[in-house]
Amino acid sequence: MAGKSEFSKVENYTNRELSWLLFNKRVLSEARDKQLPLFERLKFLSITASNLDEFFMVRVASLKDMVNAGYTKPDIAGLTPDEQLLEVNKHTHELVEQQYATYNRSLVPQFGKNGLRLVAHHEDLTKAEAEYIDRYFEENIYPVLTPMAVDSSRPFPLIRNKSLNIGALVKKKNGEGELEFATVQVPSVLSRIVSLPAAEGKAIILLEEVIERNVHKLFLNYDIVCAYPFRIMRNADLTIEEEEAEDLLQEIEKQLKKRQWGQAIRLEVESGMDGRLLKILQDELKIGEEDIYPISGPLDLTFLMKLYGLEGFDHLKEHSYLKPQPVPELPEDADIFEGIRKGDILMHHPYQTFEPVVRFIRQAASDPDVLAIKQTLYRVSGNSPIIAALEQAAENGKQVSVLVELKARFDEENNIVWAKKLEKAGCHVIYGLVGLKTHSKITLVVRREENGIRRYVHLGTGNYNDSTAKLYTDIGLLTCSEAVGEDATAVFNMLSGYSEPRSWNKLSLAPLWLKDRFLYLIGREKEYALQGRSAHIVAKMNSLCDKRIIEALYEASAAGVKIDLIIRGICCLKVGVQGISENIHVRSIVGNYLEHARIFYFENDGKPEYYCASADWMPRNLDRRVEIMFPIEKPELQEKLQHILDCQLRDTVKAHILQSDGSYEKVDKRGKEIFNSQLNFCMEAKELAKTKEILADKRVFIPKMHHGE
Repeated sequence: MAGKSEFSKVENYTNRELSWLLFNKRVLSEARDKQLPLFERLKFLSITASNLDEFFMVRVASLKDMVNAGYTKPDIAGLTPDEQLLEVNKHTHELVEQQYATYNRSLVPQFGKNGLRLVAHHEDLTKAEAEYIDRYFEENIYPVLTPMAVDSSRPFPLIRNKSLNIGALVKKKNGEGELEFATVQVPSVLSRIVSLPAAEGKAIILLEEVIERNVHKLFLNYDIVCAYPFRIMRNADLTIEEEEAEDLLQEIEKQLKKRQWGQAIRLEVESGMDGRLLKILQDELKIGEEDIYPISGPLDLTFLMKLYGLEGFDHLKEHSYLKPQPVPELPEDADIFEGIRKGDILMHHPYQTFEPVVRFIRQAASDPDVLAIKQTLYRVSGNSPIIAALEQAAENGKQVSVLVELKARFDEENNIVWAKKLEKAGCHVIYGLVGLKTHSKITLVVRREENGIRRYVHLGTGNYNDSTAKLYTDIGLLTCSEAVGEDATAVFNMLSGYSEPRSWNKLSLAPLWLKDRFLYLIGREKEYALQGRSAHIVAKMNSLCDKRIIEALYEASAAGVKIDLIIRGICCLKVGVQGISENIHVRSIVGNYLEHARIFYFENDGKPEYYCASADWMPRNLDRRVEIMFPIEKPELQEKLQHILDCQLRDTVKAHILQSDGSYEKVDKRGKEIFNSQLNFCMEAKELAKTKEILADKRVFIPKMHHGE
């Protein structure tokens, strides 16, 4: 067995950022999959683009901050921030090339064959289309635009983060003076997809092409020498000194404004842009050569998600996936509290609807016997029914305490609005804890019943967001277990009053004890393996990059523990390292739904333990966030979790397997059953709902007797 020092050697780890880029490549492989309907492939390509934007605004921005600050400490794979940036740039340029090769070579040629004509360049418009577009520009676009020229009296304008712009070189019509720079922002308030009149099928052109065609109308006294689209990405990582912040709410509002104008860290330009124009942009935005991305195609492929929404192309979408099915234990007209009293209820979203969670809070809000509702909110939807129910509860005189996490990245603005709204309704709002993000998903309802006070609890692996609950796979538990109820009360007392209970019944919390709990559970399997007893770990999560956890997994593997990991995104662990990780197998499932559930199984010498959690195995989750792990103890619910894990380990359609060289490969299907776990869960949820419906409809009829019979 390898010595302890072997488990911590840098060569046994993968860099976090490079592992994330591999994840985005797996998403891209879905866009390249010819087995998928065309519009599904467009959707996946759009996702790779929005993923990459966020990666730059946060992760690349953070690396640049480190380099600028002279920080040289290497990461777990032994790379300094400088070295990471070099590698990230190299791999990102390759990824972007693959994105556009997929778009230009695989997807666009399919448009015409399927009744969709995308006019890539305004020069390709027919005479009638050009006339239509020019009229459309005059009436709908021109009034919205703000052209900006740069000269001695007008400085270089502030270019907003992620905005699409058209840059131009212009010269005075009389021929005097030098070339001048001018720019106009492509307005995000207008649809980027402009429909053209078409005899048959559908024809479209992108908004920036329409503006480029008419750009001369914006600078009347000038000749347009050239005009090209460009787009910049800025550092959007908020730095908030919480200890110093008198009022976190105001501080975050102030910082949000800065996000639009942070340091420019990536510049996308149309391939073939005039060198003089490019030089002006590069100098003014202070962008290095390596951060310039020449693009052969439309900039910002997130527009493909809008394309996905076009009417008339349903035949090019995936229809095997069903809408979320009812939760059999909680029929629509059932009393939710009564349902929970019959026994714990485990829900598997989005295969099963999120609606019972919303109903749980709605019923609590209107139930006269409910005394208090306490909830943590990390991300909620734009028009959240949960917020409405909490407001209603406060208006009905109930004690409502809500922890709104203001530091939920890119949801800060949304959460500020909700926080103010809840306060107005009379809820007690807590704005997270200093230095920590509250990422746990928990709701506590305190109800007065015949036998005294009873506590009802919802725990989940995902956010209280009814929109994403249709797209993310998550696990939710509804329980009225006394032990869990006591723990839930302790959680909220800790969040609102900093009181730390001496002992816990069932829940494990980060940043206090959760990491130690995981290390203990992994270590226990190792000890069983060394004693020749049965030991096995199955863990499903979004990301794995915590060094101490990986070391513990290496030790367990070296001791003979079989370890199966289902990790959607980042994985800094390496497989197949002799004497270290030969017993570890890693797979990533990228499918129609975003795999978001965290499920953990420990064999425990034949007495298996199952847990779900809001946390991944990442330092940020285990050390810097308030997270909750909860056990699933009822045998029938454990069976459900085991079934989920078994199906995902059986997947041969959407699974990518981590290789010993760090790459991922799709499952070799030869001689294997074709099995798509996500599709299977859809069908099972439908079957289960149907079976329960049939059972509920079976009534025993007793014929009515007539008098005298």
